[in-house]
Amino acid sequence: MKTEKKQYAEAEGLFTWPADEPHLIGGLCKGCNTYFFPKFSEFHKPGCPLEPVEEVLLSRRGKLATYTIQCFPVPSPFPNPEPFVPFAIGIVALPEGIEVIGQLTGVSVEDVKTGIDVELVVEKLYEDKEGNEAMTWKFRPV
Repeated sequence: MKTEKKQYAEAEGLFTWPADEPHLIGGLCKGCNTYFFPKFSEFHKPGCPLEPVEEVLLSRRGKLATYTIQCFPVPSPFPNPEPFVPFAIGIVALPEGIEVIGQLTGVSVEDVKTGIDVELVVEKLYEDKEGNEAMTWKFRPV
């Protein structure tokens, strides 16, 4: 009997999913008016008394500030696709004034460049031993 593949969030509480328009879940410190990601960070700003933190949905779009190319497989325990294909990882500047790291999708490593507008998407990160799909956030050009 064939079992149906399932999808699950690789890390809970970091992004809204399933959703037609996913968002990263961030925090807004009411004491210093600073946004941060992930939503609970004791070290979001040195010297801040960590006033109540409001959960916020961060902007879906931003600008690619910088990037690097992952040219070798990631270490265990993360599975790697066969054959391994290099991919881009970017730092995206969001309108809230913070930068978030994420894998880039929908653009080849030869064509990626800083300054492009990107949007948040949720895609498969890897397939586990049971054939289920671990999902994560990524950024793609708009």
